[in-house]
Amino acid sequence: MFPGFEQAAALFAAEGVDVSRETYGLLQKYAEFLVSYNEKVNLTAVTEGDEILRKHFLDSLLLLQKAPGCFPEGAAVLDIGSGAGFPGVPLALVRRDLRMTLMDSLQKRITFLVQLCGLLGVACTAIHGRAEQLAKTDLRESFDTVTARAVAALPTLAEYSLPYVKLGGHWLAMKGPGEEIKPALQAIRLLGGELTETISYTLPGGDERVIYVVKKCKTTPTKYPRNSSQIKQKPL
Repeated sequence: MFPGFEQAAALFAAEGVDVSRETYGLLQKYAEFLVSYNEKVNLTAVTEGDEILRKHFLDSLLLLQKAPGCFPEGAAVLDIGSGAGFPGVPLALVRRDLRMTLMDSLQKRITFLVQLCGLLGVACTAIHGRAEQLAKTDLRESFDTVTARAVAALPTLAEYSLPYVKLGGHWLAMKGPGEEIKPALQAIRLLGGELTETISYTLPGGDERVIYVVKKCKTTPTKYPRNSSQIKQKPL
């Protein structure tokens, strides 16, 4: 069962996140739709209401509290590998000024995201396609901020993500505690980025998280990203 408003608001407030009753109602609607849809399309292993609140919703919204400078007013944001919509949809729900684009390689997830955004009244653009292919289109270097939650190993994730970030923009890689950034630093520099901050925190319940903040300092060389077979055979 999804936690009640008072419990949810207290949980969020303890982490510095303010949630109105209206926003809570939309998050509850989101959770119910996700659990229902998950019965026919595998979107998440997290299906208990309190865990959805903590591990999905709170974790997504903490980006605004942990890295506020990466979300200026009216920012164009791309969420790569959106899956069930995290962190992109909760961010767009709370920050209506953000121009949010959701990207996923599976059409069935995009179908879910389109229906979800319609249900919640959230204006997001949902795009079906592979990140390494769409980076060769006019989407390249057109976003102020790019988010990616898990998705792939950091060197590979950097090659998927940084080509989309405009100069001066940021890539936010959301990870668990087990993956170090060091093996990806060479790839990040090669792709025009610079690690500026490592933000570690613990969610209520004990789950550890890390946000790697990378600033785009140089234009990504045109040969990146490579095709999927090259990326898999020889990660940067």
